[in-house]
Amino acid sequence: MAELNTAEGGGKKKHGGKTRSKKMSTKVDLTPMVDLAFLLITFFMLTTTLNKPNAMELNMPKKAETPDDKVRINQELLLNIILDKDNAVWWYEGDVASDLKKTVFANEKGIRDIIYWKQKKLERTYGNKDTMICIIKATDDANYENMVDALDEMDITGIKRYAMQDVQPPELEAIKNGGKGTVVNNNGL
Repeated sequence: MAELNTAEGGGKKKHGGKTRSKKMSTKVDLTPMVDLAFLLITFFMLTTTLNKPNAMELNMPKKAETPDDKVRINQELLLNIILDKDNAVWWYEGDVASDLKKTVFANEKGIRDIIYWKQKKLERTYGNKDTMICIIKATDDANYENMVDALDEMDITGIKRYAMQDVQPPELEAIKNGGKGTVVNNNGL
């Protein structure tokens, strides 16, 4: 039980011979207030709904049972993005990787500008910028943050069709050679 004590005065003749009456100590019981506080905390804890985790929808393609079941894609629509170490981004158009170009995420002529450039090019050709397909690949040296940044770029630029794929050995060889490599055909995703 909590008590509130006040200073006692009186009984002594300090103030010009006047005697003051003795003040009684005041007791305040704080137990009900503490109980009320705990009841309110419990109430709010039980009635509050916590944020539900948000998950990104991921559509997986059906596995091709025969080589003829593979989907053929117009190579003009493809933009391949390869994530590498030190936040480097390699890219090439189409499905033939013979000349990779290097850029980064955050600057002029970065991957966002390249995506916008490709969208404008397709819009002039096909009349619709939503025909573009991005293929995102990550080398073993790329970090998780780069993959998240690449997915964010897809959302920011409005790319509706994109896929994640493994890096092919000739693409890795081209990266080691500074972008120059042998011809790789990724036809039939």
